[in-house]
Amino acid sequence: MSSQKDLRVASHAGDWYTADATTLDAELSGWLSLVDEPYPIKGCKALIAPHAGYTYSGPTAAWAYKSIDTTGIKRVFVLGPSHHVYLDGCALSGCKQYATPLGNLPLDLDTIQELKATGKFESLGIQAEEDEHSLEMHLPYIRKMFEGKDISIVPIMVGAISKQAEAEFGALLAPYLAREDTFCVVSSDFCHWGTRFSYTYYYPAPAPSDVPAVRLSRSVSPTAAHPIHKSISQLDHEAMALLTLRQYLARTKNTICGRHPIGVLLGALTALEPQTPAMLKWVHYEQNTPCLNIRDSSVSYASAWIRF
Repeated sequence: MSSQKDLRVASHAGDWYTADATTLDAELSGWLSLVDEPYPIKGCKALIAPHAGYTYSGPTAAWAYKSIDTTGIKRVFVLGPSHHVYLDGCALSGCKQYATPLGNLPLDLDTIQELKATGKFESLGIQAEEDEHSLEMHLPYIRKMFEGKDISIVPIMVGAISKQAEAEFGALLAPYLAREDTFCVVSSDFCHWGTRFSYTYYYPAPAPSDVPAVRLSRSVSPTAAHPIHKSISQLDHEAMALLTLRQYLARTKNTICGRHPIGVLLGALTALEPQTPAMLKWVHYEQNTPCLNIRDSSVSYASAWIRF
């Protein structure tokens, strides 16, 4: 276990996004200004957005963040996958504040203590916290959207957990998400396609089609009628259309890195139904590179808002 400290530094600033506050603020404002939906969304209580470097995913994330109606929000849960530390569960921070170039975000220490008291959560060491980017990439957007407002955050790192565990952690978080003063951010990129990701799943024909999917290789090429990037989009939109990902993931093995945080959110929404029915809307989708052959690779980004 790494030693802990009160402040988690913005360890990816200057690399995954600019560390200069003025430049960062202008970038976020610019991306938010390009969103042409009638935002904010009244009753919006959660969002799903990507966590790649801002050059790649910053514009897509803006479509989720601009949906937030910040009125009355005091607490923001942030759920992200663990890329560097194996977790067979979920883990909580030991810090008191998270730094961003736009200003620090205090942690909701009372809520974190309540969650720790359940005995269901692990504790993160500072090295694991600062190595991970899936939570940090959302912090500048949160600080920007709640500029001048008194809020605190509850960061939760989600491990490679089972469907049952997703439901159990979702049920633990449901009473908090039901509060009018609480919002939830879920961090996830979508398909990581290419040999460097060991994932080349491919639909040879657009939907609807009975042609079975294949794995592309040097000896198996894509069809001229269905480019790889179209197949990737079909894969991702198939996942986005589902309320549960388990059967889909078992079949396609799609490399959705935030599938477990999404599963926890869906577990919370299930626990809140039928008294609090939810509506989830996907509002933007992009790929960082249009793949055409087996030598190409890409990562997909999608944004959604959830109202309940």
